[in-house]
Amino acid sequence: MAFNDQINSAKQAATIFIRRLFIGIITLGVLVLMFSFLMTKVPYSEGDRAGVISKFSKKGVLFKTYEGELNEGAQGQMGNMVNRLWAFTVDSDDPKVVEILQDAMLTGRRIRVHYEQRYMKFSWMGDTEYFVTKVDEAPLK
Repeated sequence: MAFNDQINSAKQAATIFIRRLFIGIITLGVLVLMFSFLMTKVPYSEGDRAGVISKFSKKGVLFKTYEGELNEGAQGQMGNMVNRLWAFTVDSDDPKVVEILQDAMLTGRRIRVHYEQRYMKFSWMGDTEYFVTKVDEAPLK
């Protein structure tokens, strides 16, 4: 009888250990996912850039994002001025920004974009870590 009690006690201890280990792994996984999600939403840098939109397209198979390039330099090679392209991403759920950027690309007007650079991003969130959140048209001179 004593031997059976020891076996049952060992089984109970092993079951409790496995249950606690499983709960610990699940809790750690949930915390890592929450931290990762938070890092994709919190910007560590934000700023403005101005230029002319040279490329703007919708990309993705399942998750659609808009990817673009802003030409911060000259329109062409003029003396010492060189094209400087800056790649950015726009969330698909921001239709007003998308509409303004598409219009600016078609008209060739100079714009100023406000962007956020985030700590990290998942692969389905876009190609770049720069997310445009607001667009202003540059005043005509």
